[in-house]
Amino acid sequence: MSTQTRTVVDELLHRLAAGSPDHVAELYADRVDWRLNWPSDEHDADVPWIRTRSSREDVADHYRTIAAEHVPEHAGFDLERVLVDGSDAVVIGTIRNTVRRTGLSYVAHVALHLTVRDALIIRHHVYEDSLAVARSWSGK
Repeated sequence: MSTQTRTVVDELLHRLAAGSPDHVAELYADRVDWRLNWPSDEHDADVPWIRTRSSREDVADHYRTIAAEHVPEHAGFDLERVLVDGSDAVVIGTIRNTVRRTGLSYVAHVALHLTVRDALIIRHHVYEDSLAVARSWSGK
């Protein structure tokens, strides 16, 4: 199972770098357990890509929204490591983006917990510096 998990995660990272939301979404199950560590009751920024999602179509929308709301020339991801244990994987790295509407940049350290079953991603939980994202989005 670890080999299949690593193969799917490597393909996900490859497709994310290529920037095709629909191609990325093909790696997800029809129904996905999608969570972000976003304290919705504690922030005042309505960040459009931070919301509940549960389907493959939602996944594609997530990546389309991120692309639309950021300056592509200022986007990047530095991969630190990928840890795999059976059907679970954790991707650790740093996201760099500039919000199009405010022109403000952010750097967010991130851990992404994925679970793979039958060569598809069924869990996508993100733990990131949501305060940095919110501040850049709101212009603070």
